[in-house]
Amino acid sequence: MNLTLRFQQLAEDLCHYGRILYNNDWSPATSSNYSARLDDQYCALTSSGKHKGELTPADILVVDWQGRAVNPEGISNRGKPSAETLLHTQIYQRYPQAGAVLHTHSRNAVLLSALWPQAELELTGWELQKAIEGQNSHESRLVIPIVDNDQNIPRMAEGLDPLLLPECRAYLIRGHGIYTWGHNLADCFRHLEALDHLCAYQLELIRLGQMESRQP
Repeated sequence: MNLTLRFQQLAEDLCHYGRILYNNDWSPATSSNYSARLDDQYCALTSSGKHKGELTPADILVVDWQGRAVNPEGISNRGKPSAETLLHTQIYQRYPQAGAVLHTHSRNAVLLSALWPQAELELTGWELQKAIEGQNSHESRLVIPIVDNDQNIPRMAEGLDPLLLPECRAYLIRGHGIYTWGHNLADCFRHLEALDHLCAYQLELIRLGQMESRQP
């Protein structure tokens, strides 16, 4: 499949998942951004400021690993890349097997990251962990880094770099949301769905007083 045809298919797929994520209440209004790898130089990415429940292929553009909008093979680009584009391209460069990245503002991820006092969330004992690539048992240890929100995206990416270990499949931005990745959009969505439920479990434990959280 040539690059143009692949872009057209990925643009349709990103719009499809955008509607699902919006309907799940994980990407309200114009929040969130999604991408899928085109090849070893580019990815298809949602344009900045677009309502994620109403995406069309015209809202998808091509960016290079430096976060610049480009026009390979004459692919038309409209709009502008998200301010967080470099967080997507960082993942593609770090993980050659990553074929898609989804960033959402789900209520569970936002609240848990705001309440959690540590720099990482360690999960073990949950059967749903096995929905995450590399987690073969509920007894496995799933570690999700948590970083502070920062409007300086290059600085945030630099701070994330040492946390992106080979087994990592997601991270949380405090009070902001979650990034997760997978071989393709379907795998990535599976990770996101499982992680949202796992965050909900942790929030319920906090509510029941069985786990410490950040105190006001």
